[in-house]
Amino acid sequence: MDIKEFYHKSINAIKQRWKTGVIQRTSRITYDVTWNVILFFIIIGVVGLFFGGGLGAGYFASLVKDEPVRAEKDMKNAIYNYSETSEIYFANNVYMGEVSSDLYREEITLDKVSPLVLDAIVATEDASFYEHEGVVPKAVLRAMFQEVTNSSVKTGGSTLTQQIIKNQILTNEVSFERKAKEILLALRAENFLKKEDILEVYLNVVPFGRNANGQNIAGVKTAAKGIFGVEPKDLNLPQAAFIAGLPQSPFAYTPFTNGGQVKDEKGLQAGLNRMRTVLSRMLENNFITQEEYDEAINYDLVASLTDSSQSVFDRYPYLTLEIKDRATELLRDKLAIDDGYSMKDLEKSESLREEYIMKAGRALSQGGYKIHTTINKEIYDAFQKITKEHNNFGVEKVARNINTGEVIKVENDEGKKETLVQPVQAGSVLIDNDTGKIISFVGGRDFDVAQLNHATQAPRSIGSTAKPLLVYAPAMEEGKLQPGSIIADLDLGPYKYIPNNYVTGRHYGLVTAREALYKSHNVSAAKAYQDILSLDPVGKYFAKMGFSNITDVDHENASMALGVFEATVEETVNGFSTFGNGGRFVDAYMIESIESVDGEKVYQHKSEPVDVFTPQTNYLMLDMMRDVLTQGTGTYARARLTNPSVDWAGKTGTGNDYSDAWFVATNPNVSLGTWIGYDYRQKLDSGYSGRNLSYWAKLVNAATKIDPDLMAPSTKFKNPGNIVSRSFCKTSGLLPSDICNDLGLVGSDIFNAKYVPTKEDNSLIRGRYTMVDGKAVLAGESTPSEFVQDDGIAFNPEWLKENHYDKLGDLSKLFPNSNKKWATLKLPAESSDIKNDGKAPNAPSSLKKAGGKLTWKKSSSKDTVGYRIYRATDPDSKSSLIGHTTDTHYNIGNAQGVYTIKAVDYFGQESKVSNKLEVGNFSDKEEKPKNGEDNETDKPSNGNTGEQGNNNGGDNPDKEEEDQPDEDTGEENP
Repeated sequence: MDIKEFYHKSINAIKQRWKTGVIQRTSRITYDVTWNVILFFIIIGVVGLFFGGGLGAGYFASLVKDEPVRAEKDMKNAIYNYSETSEIYFANNVYMGEVSSDLYREEITLDKVSPLVLDAIVATEDASFYEHEGVVPKAVLRAMFQEVTNSSVKTGGSTLTQQIIKNQILTNEVSFERKAKEILLALRAENFLKKEDILEVYLNVVPFGRNANGQNIAGVKTAAKGIFGVEPKDLNLPQAAFIAGLPQSPFAYTPFTNGGQVKDEKGLQAGLNRMRTVLSRMLENNFITQEEYDEAINYDLVASLTDSSQSVFDRYPYLTLEIKDRATELLRDKLAIDDGYSMKDLEKSESLREEYIMKAGRALSQGGYKIHTTINKEIYDAFQKITKEHNNFGVEKVARNINTGEVIKVENDEGKKETLVQPVQAGSVLIDNDTGKIISFVGGRDFDVAQLNHATQAPRSIGSTAKPLLVYAPAMEEGKLQPGSIIADLDLGPYKYIPNNYVTGRHYGLVTAREALYKSHNVSAAKAYQDILSLDPVGKYFAKMGFSNITDVDHENASMALGVFEATVEETVNGFSTFGNGGRFVDAYMIESIESVDGEKVYQHKSEPVDVFTPQTNYLMLDMMRDVLTQGTGTYARARLTNPSVDWAGKTGTGNDYSDAWFVATNPNVSLGTWIGYDYRQKLDSGYSGRNLSYWAKLVNAATKIDPDLMAPSTKFKNPGNIVSRSFCKTSGLLPSDICNDLGLVGSDIFNAKYVPTKEDNSLIRGRYTMVDGKAVLAGESTPSEFVQDDGIAFNPEWLKENHYDKLGDLSKLFPNSNKKWATLKLPAESSDIKNDGKAPNAPSSLKKAGGKLTWKKSSSKDTVGYRIYRATDPDSKSSLIGHTTDTHYNIGNAQGVYTIKAVDYFGQESKVSNKLEVGNFSDKEEKPKNGEDNETDKPSNGNTGEQGNNNGGDNPDKEEEDQPDEDTGEENP
């Protein structure tokens, strides 16, 4: 017998007994007793209800006594104040992605959510949602009973309204006090919130586990996109049911691991079972039909899960971290100021800074801010691509401790120590000169290998890029130098610090400031810097250009001229952008503005230009740096530009011990710098500068292709006026004298009209000179006239002394390299330094004949000015003077005779004769030539081939040989 049949038979039996009157009689007999019993329990129940209710009400009141009476506005603000993930935008409002956060959430309005989701939520979480007023008493009592009895079954008693109160106003604490407050506030919330409002808040607030990238998510929009890859309005029934079931236990039911992988079959089962429960409740509550239910149950939900995708951090790790750090600092300052603190308070208190850094970080992660940056997406992407594909940075090296040389070991994934092999790293920054906007940067070659941002967070020795910033521009600003000023690139002078020159270690003599810069001479720069060191160029100029971490010692350190100071690529390029901006520094920045979730701008960048150099100094510095690319150390970069006509001006640099390579340049629009080096500061291999210059050119070419108007301006740097061209003497930098003009040592350059040379050069003088020990000395009264030059040009001894050049052992060191015009210049010595000892000079030795010349070894006496050549026609004849010379050779052709040489000193004294040399055949005397002498058999010539001046021949007293033709020796007959 089935239940239905049993039910009908029982009803029929009762009807029959009612007709017979049995029931009525029995009822009348027991009526009085039964009624009294019922009445007793009613009375007891009512009394108990009042007594228990009083106790319950009192207990409830005690639980909520500390809960303030919240105003409707305050409650609404709290309820709608749910966290939302902040977003980052490239320049021109191009979306980049979300700021990394512990919880990702996107806000959505109810009209953009599928009704299936709404029905699924209501059916599962709050079936009487549309009927109750915030609380379901039966459900609350059931939940309390289960809690008191520690029941193993917990059905929960919270409505959707209670859940948003718990999430938005209260905490997740499990206690009767929290539950009482939740009930009270839920009842109040229902008075001013519509059901649709409550449902919308719920869908934006509750957690939904993880997305396909393994990130924690909250809100239905983030869940729909992160789990199924669709918008909430496009979710189908089984997907809607699956999402609706997640809030009960988000991480148990989520289909993804924290690594973003899909769980295995066993791991997925809990979430799928929960989906089926949701579908059943939707069916029970008539939200769906049986047919829809059956179709949803058989749907392959796992197949519809979305694939993991690269997060903004995966795509732009260096960029997102940099933006987050900068945005956090900006919000830190704003929050502190809003709370009444000043920037000085923050600077003084580390604990206060840390407190507001935490607050700002939390606000950034949960505040739904929109961060607008200055980064050009196309150029940034191109820079990363070039950096990844550039295969000529240099070789990888085993990392070593820079101080001890010890090999660096790191722990691998298996926990074992292994040797660290490091690549050459790279950093680059592109800045708009006028605004300071950072248009693009390169943080490194591979974030997985090195997380350090080499563009913004890695200070390195800036090398010779310091020379324009700290030496030449400040020196010109102070009127101490101009491009045509002469600097002695020599190891002498009143300087405490004279370094070695780049690569060669050699010195370059008297050079212009322009040449010293474009050839990057260290000695010249060090001297120029020490000439202005007392004026504090670090404080007056360098610090104004945004360089941080400057110490007191840096203000006095002469080696700052060569870039021992460490700065980031951003700081160095920002410094050079001063030159590109007419001498005005504009601090570089990356964040344009920050908007709140309500669209209010909580931060807007404002630039504050700082005047550093006058337009004239700035233009001169630019013009000098142009030469770096046209004829100096940066020519390799210019040769690889697709637009070599662009007006670039820049400077190369090499860090300490060749551990850094730099190139920074500016044009009328932008400044771009590149750096390469090892993280452990090891020496770069040869060719490093060319590799870095090539990399710089590739970045320029790529950016130019994307934005030619920005990168390749058709205009040149403008001459600001008061710039004039002047000639100068290359020995001193002063106005050319007639002597300087005659010698051909006149140069020309541009000057600040305020600092043009006004004095005439006094470095050169004419006079009667004789050469003593390789130096030109003013002739004395007794100096033989044949060894004196009446119209010689030499350095002025007084000028040499004024400039400390008289301390040089060899004045030829003043001569610039490869300049033949200097060769005719005499190198004077002080005549007062030559003392007359009253003794004749020592005789020359080793006289012999080689070809058509007599040769001999010079006299050992230091005051020798020349030699006189004597000849006798035969060994028995008297010798006569036939010529003179300042050299140690004399041309005689094949003239027969007996030759001797005498040395002559500064005071006209002659030495004894040298050894005799017989040239020719003197058979009638039956003498044989001595060892080493030629046995001449030719007939004697009736002339001689003496030399004049430095090929000197004097008046020939041998009249019988005068005017006789000599053999063609190419030399003048004395």
